[in-house]
Amino acid sequence: MSLFQPKNIAYGIATVVILSMAALALTIALGAPKPIAAMDSINSPFKNVDNSALPSAQRYKARDGAALAYRHYMANPVANEAFKNRRIVLIHGSSASSRSMHTVAQALSKAGYVVDALDMRGHGDSGVRGHIVYIGQLEDDVTDFMRAVPYTGPNTLLGFSAGAGFTLRYSASAQAALFDRYLLLAPFLIQAPTNRPNSGGWASVGIPRIVALTILNRFGITRWNNLTVTQFALNDEAKKFLTPTYSFALSTNFGAHLDYVQDIAKAAPKLKLIAGTDDELMYSDRYADLFTKAGKTIPITLVPATNHIGLTLNAPAVAAIAAAAKD
Repeated sequence: MSLFQPKNIAYGIATVVILSMAALALTIALGAPKPIAAMDSINSPFKNVDNSALPSAQRYKARDGAALAYRHYMANPVANEAFKNRRIVLIHGSSASSRSMHTVAQALSKAGYVVDALDMRGHGDSGVRGHIVYIGQLEDDVTDFMRAVPYTGPNTLLGFSAGAGFTLRYSASAQAALFDRYLLLAPFLIQAPTNRPNSGGWASVGIPRIVALTILNRFGITRWNNLTVTQFALNDEAKKFLTPTYSFALSTNFGAHLDYVQDIAKAAPKLKLIAGTDDELMYSDRYADLFTKAGKTIPITLVPATNHIGLTLNAPAVAAIAAAAKD
């Protein structure tokens, strides 16, 4: 009997499919991120932040009916008239919330900007921490915010770390025209040469699980996108109010696309970047070459003696952010 008879071929194909699916299932089951030690340079700095003037969280309704949180900062009425007409929308970093952007928001409001700091879905007071429903929901949420909380003047989207990666993603989207300026603070771009190994010790990533789920998603299978693929280096106290883990859907959506080069190439023209020279998560001196090779030379400011979290807390860094927003 020939091995190439239709019946045998069909049997062989079925066997390969079954074995492949079994291998994927095993990879998904065993490919979770490993535990990671707390990272002091991320956890400790916020202990000294004065949150006495932190605005209460307000709510806007997203297209699915969810009430998502943001904090509103009024512009300083005596600031330069040239800046009072602009609103800046802030996107926090991984695991964080709008609270972590308070120092930056205060500085920008004092400089004369209206500021709205978002709790991105899956963080803070927006939705279930660590989870979103579908990849692309975060873009929809920002678009819904802009429609639910309209502003008559021009708008800047400013993101930090993973939030900066997401800001770049949004600047390359079909909704990019909702903002006329984009400002990236130490952007995390997945698989880019600007990232230190394991993000400098900040994140443990279940790469086998991510690979398996990515394959399934290409076939339209999203059933397991709620599984955890990222764990952050938070201490026990921080875990009470931050987001310790990300699902596959949230991890995939909250940042630039895997093909970040295309995001850079498609990004809005008015794009700037600020980073600290002592960033322990990123190789900040590599940003300029990365963007140039992707076909977009942008203004880049490197703030001396500033690490990752220091970029949003230290006075010289915050002053550089406010200055960059004015141009």
